Amino acid sequence: MAKLRGLTRGRRSSEIRAWAFKMRGGIWTALFCAILFLAEVNLSALPAMLVLVAAGQALRFWAAGCIKRYRGEEAKAEILVTWGPYAVVRNPLYLGNGLIGLGWSLLAGPRAIALFVTSYLILYVFLIIPHEETILERCFREEFHRYKERVGRLIPKIPFELSEIAGPFQWSVLWESERHSLLVTILGTSLLLSRGWW
Repeated sequence: MAKLRGLTRGRRSSEIRAWAFKMRGGIWTALFCAILFLAEVNLSALPAMLVLVAAGQALRFWAAGCIKRYRGEEAKAEILVTWGPYAVVRNPLYLGNGLIGLGWSLLAGPRAIALFVTSYLILYVFLIIPHEETILERCFREEFHRYKERVGRLIPKIPFELSEIAGPFQWSVLWESERHSLLVTILGTSLLLSRGWW
């Protein structure tokens, strides 16, 4: 009976993680709206915000160009990408999101920072990344285990091999997957900056 309950709980966790992965764009939008609502714009944080947002978007660009195909609503991979920013952290796209969101919340004030950090940990660290990595483990088995041992999830393991950063980069995949992300980043930053006037 206990084993059955454990299986049911495990299945429910998997379903929640799969749902969070599928809905990650909508959840990100809802999180931004909450930050915008809570915003008490602190213009002294503007330089730090701009640096974090630009760094996050640049990291997303680099990571997206290293992926062989556009990422959709389902987690899938034809090959295990271990070059480019993936040689430094296993989840550079989500780290990029973290930098962008942290930049936005710094500008929006302390309540927004607390909301963002808590939401980011729940959404990415406990739901989305474990879902994706379970699928990668299933697909690439030993290769993924070796990769996981030498590359950190969101924080680089030092030292890392600079020689492993080189690898293919596809502008077409970058354009297909990141043009919407760039638009959201620009629009979100502009809305937050305008928040002081309404």
